[in-house]
Amino acid sequence: MKSVLRRLSWLLTSGLWLLAGIGCRPESAVQSGNKAQILHRGLGPDIADLDPALATGTSDYTVLSALFEGLVAEDPVDLHPVPGVAESWEMSGDGLTYTFHLRANARWSDGTPVTATDFLVSWRRVLTPSLGADNASLLYIVQGAQSFHQGRVPDFAQVGFAAPDARTVRITLEHPAAYFLSLLQHWVWWPVNLAALQKSGSATLRGNPWARPGTFVGNGPFTLKEWRPGQRIVVEKSATYWDASKVRLAGICFYPIDDVNAEERAFRAGQLHLTEALPVAKIDPYRHDSPGLLRIDPYLGTYFYRINVTRPFLNATKVRQALSLAVDRSAIVDKVLRGGQQPATAFTPPGLAGYAPPSGAGTDFPRARQLLADAGYPGGLGAPVIELLFNTSENHRVVAEAIQEMWRRELHLQVNLVNMENKSVLDARRTGSFQLLRSNWIADYADPVSFLSVWRGDSGNNYTGWSNPDYDGLLFQAARTADPVARNALFQKAETLLLAEAPLIPVYYYTHVFAIQPSVQGWHPTLLDHHPYKTVWLKE
Repeated sequence: MKSVLRRLSWLLTSGLWLLAGIGCRPESAVQSGNKAQILHRGLGPDIADLDPALATGTSDYTVLSALFEGLVAEDPVDLHPVPGVAESWEMSGDGLTYTFHLRANARWSDGTPVTATDFLVSWRRVLTPSLGADNASLLYIVQGAQSFHQGRVPDFAQVGFAAPDARTVRITLEHPAAYFLSLLQHWVWWPVNLAALQKSGSATLRGNPWARPGTFVGNGPFTLKEWRPGQRIVVEKSATYWDASKVRLAGICFYPIDDVNAEERAFRAGQLHLTEALPVAKIDPYRHDSPGLLRIDPYLGTYFYRINVTRPFLNATKVRQALSLAVDRSAIVDKVLRGGQQPATAFTPPGLAGYAPPSGAGTDFPRARQLLADAGYPGGLGAPVIELLFNTSENHRVVAEAIQEMWRRELHLQVNLVNMENKSVLDARRTGSFQLLRSNWIADYADPVSFLSVWRGDSGNNYTGWSNPDYDGLLFQAARTADPVARNALFQKAETLLLAEAPLIPVYYYTHVFAIQPSVQGWHPTLLDHHPYKTVWLKE
């Protein structure tokens, strides 16, 4: 708590540091930022890395999307694919081959051209096993990518990437995918400057400190000026970006603040243009007293708990099913959160490409008690104490406490709550050093496979130890099924299997609840909560 208070004190007393050199005056960061086109925003949990090959979270994307650009970019209103580094592209008649034509004026922040080779070496790096890129499986849609990543094909030339010349990138897919252009907007597809990486260390091992001020090289509308872990990340407009004339912000200051109450206080003090979240206790007061500052946007994501199925007690399917059935999701969204969220009875939110997920994760207390008894723990007798890990946040705590009480009351289980800073939670997730883990999944693109592929046995985002070849086979078959009705039927069958084996506990479907100043322009409600900074500006 002391570290949080020190961070808030620093934020409230030194929020104007960014304006030094451009006429700093004793006024709020928001007021000064509006004049200088400096956006101040809350980041949520501190980030671990600014390397797009290693980033894993929404906080990472929040910063990375200012610093990098892929082949395609996003329309700010509905996020449909628009030209990015590639000024145009075409698709073959069979839907398997995409050819992208790069801009002649695409530049890295060091002034060198962005070339087709930059993309290919970046993708090879992601697929190099020694790097351990969590999102490498998102490239498996490319012909031969999975075989190369898993060491079955050692020659990268056998992967469906090609660069016929410096300004042409050709990608050949394993199967047609209508969502492919949207998939390219995920950060793992963004290029990195290999020459800059190699000046700081190995390009294919974790721990390379290249993504720091002074050594960072990016190709986005902004470049990295300062990064003080736990305090702030500052980016400034890039002079080398191909579309710099249309970028209206002069810079962005990101503040990592784990404590949502501290973040909200900073917003009220005029130090933030927008928050990442709002404390659940503040939502109704904002509704009543400051509705013009409250935003509740749609958000394509699911809040859930991962279960480490390799741990004793939790390795029993009936125990996991009992835990899921003993969660009153309606009570959590209606009485605790109060932000328009919906109870999650599956992992995939409804309505994606016409997909209707099965409702296998409902609430049934008697059935939960019976399953726990069938597993050998009647009335919770003999059950060990279990731990629920979550990253530090008051909002995560109140949800965890509600579920802790439900399991105590209905199953007579003792659950210890453990909170850590986000970096420590990410380490625990990666190494499997947890029993139950607070998690969320935000869609990478608007298609059911963006959710269901998380649970494949070869997914770098699974982390539970669970795998099922039948589940993998259903997703494999669905990916190669053109008829949408038949495809969705395969997805339903796969998700039914997933919910029955319960390596996760879905809790609710997200909305994005946050506070935003009226001066922020171009901040449109989008399903993925993406907001291209090149179209954002501040009104005095």
